Amino acid sequence: MTEQNRANTVVSSGMNILHQIQQTFSVPLQYPVLFTRKAFSGDNEILEQVLASPDRERRRVMVYVDSGVDRAFPELTGDIALWFAARADRLDLVCEPEVITGGEGIKNDYRCVMSLVDKLLEYHLCRHSMVVVIGGGAVLDAAGFAVSLVHRGLRLVRMPSTTLAQNDAGIGVKNGMNLHGGKNTVGVFAAPHAVVNDLSLLDGLSDTDWRAGISEAFKVAMIKDAAFFHELCDLAPALGQRDEQAMERLVIRCAELHLHHIATSGDPFELGSARPLDFGHWSAHKLESLSNYRIGHGHAVAIGLAIDTLYAARIGWLPPQTAETVIEALHTCGFDLHVPELQLKLGDGRPAILQGLDEFREHLGGQLTLSLPHPIGQTGEIHEVDETLMTECLNLPQRNTAQSKN
Repeated sequence: MTEQNRANTVVSSGMNILHQIQQTFSVPLQYPVLFTRKAFSGDNEILEQVLASPDRERRRVMVYVDSGVDRAFPELTGDIALWFAARADRLDLVCEPEVITGGEGIKNDYRCVMSLVDKLLEYHLCRHSMVVVIGGGAVLDAAGFAVSLVHRGLRLVRMPSTTLAQNDAGIGVKNGMNLHGGKNTVGVFAAPHAVVNDLSLLDGLSDTDWRAGISEAFKVAMIKDAAFFHELCDLAPALGQRDEQAMERLVIRCAELHLHHIATSGDPFELGSARPLDFGHWSAHKLESLSNYRIGHGHAVAIGLAIDTLYAARIGWLPPQTAETVIEALHTCGFDLHVPELQLKLGDGRPAILQGLDEFREHLGGQLTLSLPHPIGQTGEIHEVDETLMTECLNLPQRNTAQSKN
């Protein structure tokens, strides 16, 4: 019998434990995050290497496609079918690619999630089967949640289709949905089998969705990598003009930083109360729900970063000119930081967005912990918020119009 499993009789004050076995084991998690273009072109073998069984057995595969991706690339489902047909000796596409509801709508409707579960069960997928999900962060979250429920977890291959998903939401270990008006109130931590970032999918994004991932890059740079932060400020004009090379650099470096944090933070499943990657998110999540998700996640995070950066400057953690630089860079990238939801008041006059602090505290298990840059490139934590000071930070400065014309 190993030392970890040795039984002991323990008698302690107020408690009689007659038999105790301390179970300890670890499961190494490893998955590739690959970058490519035109994954379903005839000569691209990256996805086949990810999906195919190493022992050459024919593997069954189901493919879900975000409706937004389907609209942007109406030929994609046909290309997918042809790609699988050319590899029918190794891969069995069990049905035509299934187009599913895109955007936050799928995360807000439990029936949508359960319909995905029903479809996976209908085709008798097993734990050796593969499920490929192509879409934005919301679809990846909801579909990943459904996949995790079937047989306690099928093998999931994510193909993020947005900047926000390719550099953040689609590359980690979170899956979930919204319930009872809260953001990500139901879900699981489950690592994907692989992530394939097809950069050509970004060509089909609207300007709003294209810039959405920029805010997450600023977020992680401000708390993890000062050099990357300064690079982003320099790239802001190019990003505002939708420069492809600038975005490719942003997506890859941002993904590297997020993955490094997940692997090295010591808390990949967020059991503790400190969550540096949630910098700017307490207000972002509340803005999304206050706007009934009219404000997308990336836009909300940009506003949340501006608010928390001003607060960090007010408490002396950042120079005021650094806060001005951050806000100007976000403006230059194309973010509108002035939304009416910031001015909504509760019956007692308290700004409605400050309820986000209460919800964040509950989500963290009762103790509020906010991460702020201290200084740029490093992280500090606070456990108390001066609401009067934070309310002042909601009055975000207007963009310098003289600069914006240059």
